Amino acid sequence: MTNNKRGSGVRHVTVGRDRAGQRLDNFLMHELGRVPRSLVYRLVRTGQVRVDGRRAKPMKKLGEGDEVRIPPVAAPGDVETSVPDEAVERIRACIIEHNEEYLVIDKPAGVAVQGGSGLTWSLMDVLGKLGEGFRPVHRIDRPTSGLLVVACGHRAARELQRAFAGQRVEKRYLALLQGRLPEEQVTVDTPLKKVRDASGQRRVIAADDGQDAVTHFRLLERIGDFSYVEASIETGRTHQIRAHAASIGHPLVGDDRYNQQPAPTPCRRLFLHAHYLKLPWPEERVFGAPLPDELSKVLDALREPGPAQSS
Repeated sequence: MTNNKRGSGVRHVTVGRDRAGQRLDNFLMHELGRVPRSLVYRLVRTGQVRVDGRRAKPMKKLGEGDEVRIPPVAAPGDVETSVPDEAVERIRACIIEHNEEYLVIDKPAGVAVQGGSGLTWSLMDVLGKLGEGFRPVHRIDRPTSGLLVVACGHRAARELQRAFAGQRVEKRYLALLQGRLPEEQVTVDTPLKKVRDASGQRRVIAADDGQDAVTHFRLLERIGDFSYVEASIETGRTHQIRAHAASIGHPLVGDDRYNQQPAPTPCRRLFLHAHYLKLPWPEERVFGAPLPDELSKVLDALREPGPAQSS
């Protein structure tokens, strides 16, 4: 890949063979570094980014030799990335597989995969301290814990992204729902749409004009007025499990965005954990991550005689 500067701050980057087939939005995330994805989409939508001199869609697949015009961009507030040593050691301890193609991490709750407004460091910043070439393939919400795969290089990123897009990756989550699920198996096949509420906060709601989304809830245990479930998803929409659970009247415990009910006293976080991941490439592998102690304690407290008090 070669970079040619033309004009003040504008870069023209030629796509090399190793990045052919990569989506434009992911290409820009790598080139621009610590900027929110929403800014990348805005740059593309307003025509500030061009491919071979023409406007393009964020999902456009780039080809070898394409020339991408990239405007000068600064991260909001020019927040300096500062990764504490203890964060590096904490994330290092969460890596459960690291091979030539990818690494799999049992991500702690509260850690964002990529940087954003108000964050001084993210998971990808930490991985940058551990080596080079790591590429995010999918996301887990910041308050969600569990299994996340990160590609080691462009080729692996392209193959894994294709596997996710082709629904060949199997992901399962453990969740605690408010209320008693009426059936052992519940499938929610409802389109989801991103909106802004009156306060400006981003939310996802069920809407006929939204994107297709399918979530399966399998009841594991009814505990008092709660349902402990395994959730599997056929699509990977933003906040999908959280929004679908709320849409059927059983929002996730500890979800301060979609659940208005107070959480049981032991619960201090969103009760959602990605515990199962099956990858099809380069060979089929299955990974598991047990429920974190802080969530296991919530279940233990609810199982004790007399319901846990709400806070």
